[in-house]
Amino acid sequence: MTFVQGFKPEALADTDLFKPIKVGNTELQNRIVMAPLTRMRAPNHVPNTELVSEYYDQRSKRAGTMIITEGIFTSPQAGGYPDAPGIYTKEQIAEWKKIFAKIHENKSFVWAQMWVLGRQSLADTLAKEGLRYDSATDDLYLDDERKERAIKSNNPQHGITKDEIKQYIKDYVEASKNAIAAGADGVEIHSANSYLLNQFLDSKSNNRTDEYGGSIENRARFTLEVVDAVVAAVGADKVGVRFSPWGMYGGMSGGANPLTLAEYSYVIGELEKRATEGKRIAYIHLVEPCPPNVWDDKPELRNTKGSNDFIYSIWEGIVIRTGELGDKPENARKIAANPNTLAGYGRMYISNPDLPDRLENGWPLNDFERDLFYASGAKGYIDYPTYK
Repeated sequence: MTFVQGFKPEALADTDLFKPIKVGNTELQNRIVMAPLTRMRAPNHVPNTELVSEYYDQRSKRAGTMIITEGIFTSPQAGGYPDAPGIYTKEQIAEWKKIFAKIHENKSFVWAQMWVLGRQSLADTLAKEGLRYDSATDDLYLDDERKERAIKSNNPQHGITKDEIKQYIKDYVEASKNAIAAGADGVEIHSANSYLLNQFLDSKSNNRTDEYGGSIENRARFTLEVVDAVVAAVGADKVGVRFSPWGMYGGMSGGANPLTLAEYSYVIGELEKRATEGKRIAYIHLVEPCPPNVWDDKPELRNTKGSNDFIYSIWEGIVIRTGELGDKPENARKIAANPNTLAGYGRMYISNPDLPDRLENGWPLNDFERDLFYASGAKGYIDYPTYK
């Protein structure tokens, strides 16, 4: 195992990252969050308990830590990737119950991320299961490869109907209830990184002319309806939501759209309005402006103008900020200086199961193996050593 090179580890023990904070009904003992990380260890959409349980066990050993799971499909129609987990069958729920229990044995906390792919899915994979290839709009494909898959599999991109939107909302609700029943402390609604809800939010992927398209208010409607429905089902203190305002991954507008700030100010303002009416959700999770994906760092897609600091002018609740923190402790310090803010770590949590201890003490960080992120076995998953 090699350590990450090119930066000097810095002890963050003197920052607010190691002060307790309440999120929902959980009393965290530190503000280092394990961000959601797709890992593809769920054959037939059922998490491999032996591997997955060990993976989350390793990363929740520090008592009082907040873990957000990998994205979990809310229904078969929400999917389209093989080996990603769901939470809509008795078998899936039973396996997640064991995993959540393992995290709680360590006196840490777990939030299940509710995930719907939309046009990010694979049309041919969906076709094999007799499922639609859904998005906000019929004809705005993510890229040529996705379009070719859709045409060859006779499963063209489908702009979902109002009735299908209602069904998706019901699926979010049922999956959230399943997660809470299985022992999760809360759920995170994934409205970021160019997945279905983000496809509705972004004008680049949404050219609808009904009440779910056109204006900012209309494009935000689906996300807000999902939040409202899940809050009504499980309680506001058990709900978080994730956004990536400046992200350009998956064909999103990011900072290239001068209205991006206005769009997200509206959505977050609506959530703050609900909070003042007694329905404050547990947190808002923001992806920092950073490279678009794990495989390469494309400078042309890096947004250097955007900043998530705008949220503090609107939202008075808990904020999680994730992105470009692991090898940049100066960024973690800046985030920690903001009130009610937690720092989310992704790739460095893959390779450093004891990440909070390393950050607190300024210990070196294990480097990660990119080509094993989405592999199927234990290697690159549960074999990363702790520092000690």
